[in-house]
Formats: sequence, structure tokens, C-alpha cells
Amino acid sequence: MRLLHFDDSGRLVLTDFARTNIPPYAILSHRWWGDRHEVHFHEVLNNTYASKAGYRKIKFCAKQATQDHLQYFWVDTCCFDRYNNRERSNAVNSMFQWYQNATKCYVFLSDVSVATTTDAQQQSTWEAHFRASEWFTRAWTLQELIAPASVEFFSFEGQRLGDKKSVLQLIHDITSIPSEVLQGCPLEKFSVSDRIIWARDREATEPEDYAYCLLGILNVQIPLTYGEGKEKALSRLQEEVAHSDTTPSIIHFSRNKRFVGRQSKLAEVEAILFTGKQTTRIAITGEGGTGKSQLALEIAYRIKEKEKACSVFWIDASDIDSVYQAYASIAQKLKIPGWEDEEADAMRLVKLYLGEDYATHWLLIFDNVDSLAFEDAGPFALQSSSLIDYLPQSKFGSVIFTTTNNDVAQSLALQNIIELHKMAPDTAQEMFENHLVIPVPTNEKQEMKLLLERLSYLPLAIVQATAYINKNKIKVKDYLSLLTAQNMDAFQISSNLLEDKLPDYIIPSSVMITLLISLDQISSSHSLAAHFLALMACVDRKDILLDFLTPTGSQEREDAIKILSDYAVVTRRPAVSAVDLHRLIHLAVRRWIKKHKSLDEWTEKAIRHLVEVFPDHHHGNRSKWRRLLPHAKYVLSHSPLNLDNDDRMDLIWRCAMSLYEDGRYNEAEELFMQAMEIRKKKLGADHPSTLTSMANLASTYRNQGRWEAAEELEVQVMEIRKKKLGADHPSTLTSMNNLAFTWKGQGRNREAVRLMDECISSRMRVLGVHHHLTVSSAEALVRWRTEQLDIDEGGV
Repeated sequence: MRLLHFDDSGRLVLTDFARTNIPPYAILSHRWWGDRHEVHFHEVLNNTYASKAGYRKIKFCAKQATQDHLQYFWVDTCCFDRYNNRERSNAVNSMFQWYQNATKCYVFLSDVSVATTTDAQQQSTWEAHFRASEWFTRAWTLQELIAPASVEFFSFEGQRLGDKKSVLQLIHDITSIPSEVLQGCPLEKFSVSDRIIWARDREATEPEDYAYCLLGILNVQIPLTYGEGKEKALSRLQEEVAHSDTTPSIIHFSRNKRFVGRQSKLAEVEAILFTGKQTTRIAITGEGGTGKSQLALEIAYRIKEKEKACSVFWIDASDIDSVYQAYASIAQKLKIPGWEDEEADAMRLVKLYLGEDYATHWLLIFDNVDSLAFEDAGPFALQSSSLIDYLPQSKFGSVIFTTTNNDVAQSLALQNIIELHKMAPDTAQEMFENHLVIPVPTNEKQEMKLLLERLSYLPLAIVQATAYINKNKIKVKDYLSLLTAQNMDAFQISSNLLEDKLPDYIIPSSVMITLLISLDQISSSHSLAAHFLALMACVDRKDILLDFLTPTGSQEREDAIKILSDYAVVTRRPAVSAVDLHRLIHLAVRRWIKKHKSLDEWTEKAIRHLVEVFPDHHHGNRSKWRRLLPHAKYVLSHSPLNLDNDDRMDLIWRCAMSLYEDGRYNEAEELFMQAMEIRKKKLGADHPSTLTSMANLASTYRNQGRWEAAEELEVQVMEIRKKKLGADHPSTLTSMNNLAFTWKGQGRNREAVRLMDECISSRMRVLGVHHHLTVSSAEALVRWRTEQLDIDEGGV
């Protein structure tokens, strides 16, 4: 848990406390003023918070805490890193406890003002405003009212209006929450349905938050799955409450009540599960859009029903970050010793725990396994680079994988492979009708059958078609007409007949047709949504930050994303301020843009957008640039070869520096090399920027242990800087310092000491004795001489 305080210089500081030594603290409850106005985690670290409107609330909280003799305080906008998915999830699930443990809770009511009232008017005036305050209408403030023992209310001017005790009857009248609850009566004395009712009339930006705001009040945890809707979220919440004292499970999605067919496949999978002496492994494979994930989801719920003592855990395996987050959640859910340690290897903890004989039956479902290898471990530098090495081994366990890659399926499951193909016509019809808001009239049944045949009975195509019909309230025969008009374009794009650099992958024509129909409608009626979709197609398809689309939030942005969601083009993930695209949709949109001869243009725009939001490589920005790196790497690798504008150069540089800071030297090397060659071409071999690129590349070589390559570059840089800038220029001295380190790494200790001694003498003369560069060089020299002395003495 991180807490805020102001240091002696008046700077706002974040301090990270372990669970065992959290000091007394105050906590702020408030309504957000919007992303652009609130102070966030990275702005505190980078000292760029003072100009934000939300800083007013932070100063208010600090002032009140000081008056109550509390040094530390907590504010939700800036005390956790919203770009770190694991940290954000933990914060949401811990929020109730954090409010409960606070010494003081200050409620800042920005819509309650007493500035214009006299003392005589004040009581009646603020009470009227107090009753009307939006703070009492919001879903998430419910726990902030109930959890803390001490809750004090303040006006916009910071004037104290009362506390939970003094205005008890008033709060009860406003909220209908029983007075006993407001006075601290244990929540377990009230039924689950009673507690759910407390949130019934409250408002939430996202419909799922009607359920998620109750997590702490019901003392349960469930994965946050935005996009499932209010009813499904509440259903999962109630199911978790019902099973909270029994077998722990994590399934990110509610059961698909529209699931139809596949009975033979379900039976085939269930017959194989839990039949081996070691972990049973099954792979569900098939082309994109055939419904592999939905089949796995149905299996998960069937196993939960039939095997009451079996834990079921869902794992998004599309990238290492998602796998690691899932393992961390499993470790927390199972309360595996050590899960609270952020430095612990959650994947190893879970593997060992589930492999023990005392573990109950368990089922792991790895969804979207595209590869066995963790080629880009990024921040999760695992000891092994293979998914197989992190699978638990136990006769009590089974694992299901979904994949489009037959080779991966063979490697993971050997002979236990379940292949999915297109649905049977009657099953496809049932699915189609289940997804429609308005039932198909009897006189359109024939058109519906013809439409399903044209859609090749593919689930993804059916979902696309029904989304369009629902959104535009049209008849089946009208959609069939649109389908016929798009046929030729769809064939050309899905077959990849265009001469381009896009992946050699054939998209099912039915998926391409339905998407083209939606794209045409979106383009003609919702220009901002079409603009966003084109940008998304130019970056990696997963975890596309909303900040990338436009750095500042707006209602227009939210409306555009909702339109794309309504057309089933994107999957919204509000919990992490991001959206995802299905792999086939991402590829299809790229080909659609290419057909209109504008892919290069949109790629340039995507690069420009990324440059605007990609932070510098300061450690405080680490979690944000880690999430943006996959997108930057994707757009750079897919950008035109002749594109060498300033934005692309800037993005290459930012990526290279971030990768270097993260210890990903092989990836950084490639980008530093690109930067060096571009700068040589545009600026010349001896330009300061070119030399900086060379120096960074040399530093990368040094960290890889490639001493000779590093030395060659560093000597070049030092000699050019001596000639261009002079022997005593700070940049020349930096080159000397770096070359000394390289010689030390090569074992040329005496030469390294001599060169570093020369560097220090010059730095003392040019920069001063106390300059941080002089000090760091001097400290290195002391270490080297001590090491050399030890070696000499050992030799004697």
C-alpha cells in the first residue's frame, strides 16, 4: 500500500509500505473530476501535479490529516499505478479494507458549497445541498461510507459539515441504509440480498460496477470483466458469495446462456479429463471464429457443477503479461504462502502448490495459446521461456488449451486434440436467434437459413451479423441484401489478393463480409469511431490504451468506443482503460485500410499518437511504457521502409531507451542500431545526436558482455568528441568514463584505472568536486582499486 505525504521541501511524495508496518493514515473520498483534471500516480513521481485542478483535493486532505496529527494520507487517483494491471486489480479488491483501516475518512463534497451563506442560513442551506449531493448517488462511494469507522463530511470550501455520527439520521434518510450499519454493526448480520439492495438505486459509469462496488461489502473477490453487462456481473457475484466458503475458482466470464450445440465435443472433453496419472492435457483447436473459447467456457461451468470440490481457473494465454497476472491472481485466491510478496515468482508458487498431493482437484484453462515460447518476457524475466515448464504436474489436475496453431496443439496435448469446425445448420440457427433482440418473424425464416448458409455457420460471423441487425434495427432480408453487395470485396480482401506486407493468412470470407458491412456503416455514420478503429489496426491488437486514441478523456471518446462495442468490433476493458480486437478483426481492418490505399497514412498517424503518449524512460513511467511498448514495436515493424520522419525517429528512440532501462538489451540493440543508421544518413556521422546513438549502442553491447564491439564504438565516439568538442568537454569525459568501464569488463584493470583517474581529474576541473558525475566516477575508481589490492594481496 502506498501513502502520500509532503516532505520538508513541500514536495508531494509517495511511500510504499509493507502490510506489516502501515502507519496510521487518513483517506479521501470524493467524486472524480475527469481524467484530465485529476492527479495521477506518474504525475506525483514526476513532480508534475501542481497545475492539475484535482491537486486542490489533495491539499485539502493533507491539511485535514495534519490537523488530526496524521502524517500520511491516501487518495485513489494517485496512490496506485493504474497502468500496472496487477496493482490496479489488487487495489480494486483491497479498497474496502483500505477504507476500513483508515484512521480518518474525509468526504470532499465538491457540489456542496457554503461560501455564499450567512451563519443563520448555513444549516438549512448546506443540508439541502447535502441531500442533493451526487456523492450519495454513486456506486463506488457506498463502501466509502460504510467501511470507515470515522467519516467526516466537508464542503467544497473545506468547511466541516459533520461526521457519520452527527448526521446519522440525515444519511439514513438519503440512502435508506440501516442506522446499525452506519454505526459499525458487522455486515454479516445482514443478508446478501439486503446488502445488494443498498447499491440498487446508485449510479455507475459502467453497468458492471453495480456488482463490483459490492465486493468488499460482500467480502468476496471476482475478476473484473467489463463488457459482460450488469446482470451477468451480479450473477457471478452472487455465485461467488454462494461458494465463498467452498472451492476457490476464477472464471473471468459469466456462463454463456446462449451457448448451443457442440454436445459431442463437450462429451469428448469430459471423458478425457482427470484420467491420467499425471496432469491430463487437452487442446481445443480450429480456425479463428469457430467458438473455441466459448466451448472451453461451457466446460468450465459444467465441471464446476459436477465436481463441487474442483477449482477452475481461467488464464488468458495470449501473452506472458496476461499469463503472469492470472497466476498471481490464482496465488492470491488460494492464499498460497508468499503471494503477498510482489517480488515472488507467482508462476513458480502456483506450479509447486498445485503439484502437491494435498491439493484438491483443479482445472486450468489456457485460452488463446498462440505459441509455446515466451519470446518477449519483458518485465517478467522468467527462468524458462516455455509455457510447458510452468504447468503443474498432478494426478488431480487437468489443463485445457485453446489454440489455432496445430503444432502448438500437438506439443501441448499430444493425442488429446479436439478439433472444431463450422456449426451444424440447426445449431447455427439457434445461436443466431439467441443473439437477436427482436425475434425473426415466421415469414423471414427462409431468408435466415439462406443468410446462415452465406455466413458459413461460423460463430464469429453470426455474432457480427446479429450485432449489426440489433444496432440498426433492420430485417434479416435487408442484411442479406447488404451481404450480397459486399461479396466481391470480401473475397478479394479475405483471400489476401492485395499485394502488401500483411500476414499470409486467409480470413474466412463470411467474417470478412460481415465486418465490411459494419465498417461501411461505421465510416458513414460515426467518423470518430472509424478514426479510432483505423488507429487500432495499426498497433498490436491487445490492450490498446484509450490514451493512445486521444490523450485526454472525453464523452465523445467514450461514445465512439461504445459504438465499436455495439457492432462487436472491439472488446471494452474499462478496468484497465483499454480495448482489445479479435485477431481476425484486427487483420481484416488492416486489409480494408490497405484496399483504400491509406494504410501507410494511418500508420504515420498511429506513430504520431504514440509519440504523444509514450513517456520518457524515467522509472516512474515504467508500467505505462511497458504497456505501450508492444504497440510501438508493432507499428515500427509495420511502417513503410522509406518513412524516416521525426516522429518515427522519436518513437524508435523512446522504445530503445525504455527497453534498455528494462534490461531487454537484445531488443534495445536493434532499435539503437536503427537510430544510429538513420541519424548518420540524415545528420552525418559526427553529429552529436549520431554520437549519442553510438554511445547508447555501445552501452547495450557492454551490458550484453560484448566488450570488443562496445570498445570499438566507444573509441570512435571519444575520438570524434575530442576533435569536435575538445578533450575537456563533458560529453568527451562521459565517453572516457564509459570506455574505462569497458576495459574493466575486459579485465584490463590497470588501463581502466588509469583512464578513469584521468577522467576524474578532468571532471573535477570542469564540473567540480561535488558534481554527481565526478562523485560516481570517483566511487567506481575506489572500488576498482580495492578490488585490485585484494587481487594483489591474494597473489602474494
